[in-house]
Amino acid sequence: MRVPVFLSLPTPHLEAQVRFVNEFKEELKGRGFEPLTLGPDSSYDYDAPLIGIRRILTHCCGLVAVAFRRTHVVSSTKNFGADIASRTEECSTDVWFTSPYCQIEPAMAFQLGLPILILREEGVFAEGVLEKGVTGLYLPEFSLNTSTSFISGEKCRRLLDQWGGYVRKVYNKRGDPPVLYT
Repeated sequence: MRVPVFLSLPTPHLEAQVRFVNEFKEELKGRGFEPLTLGPDSSYDYDAPLIGIRRILTHCCGLVAVAFRRTHVVSSTKNFGADIASRTEECSTDVWFTSPYCQIEPAMAFQLGLPILILREEGVFAEGVLEKGVTGLYLPEFSLNTSTSFISGEKCRRLLDQWGGYVRKVYNKRGDPPVLYT
């Protein structure tokens, strides 16, 4: 039996993203994991999305999020109109955002105590759980514009080894009876 893990990602809009997802799912399956998502192609739930996400997450032993580029912003201003002395406007150009669910689903998994691995496509704005170190495990940035696959690379292999070890610990402990006193 494969170990269930939640795969959080926005719906791909580029062929390179589709290839990445397919290759990544195969890598997870090859490691003995069963990637589950919420959507019409997998574990679709007709309840409110957060209820469906929680229902799947409580069945899973870990979460991996892939923060693909989704929304492109040509120009943005953080703290627009700031009038507090310690705050200033910060202008940015050519910024990419991902789906808000790449923030929500990892946060829900964190609350359940599940191991989290987040992969961020190059150029996606790093804030919230997409900032390095927020969830504890190294947060790599990958590019879809290279000739070599990130997934078959050494960095990804090591991350999946480490994260996979945490996921297997959760899986192995799931069947243990509760310990009242230690």
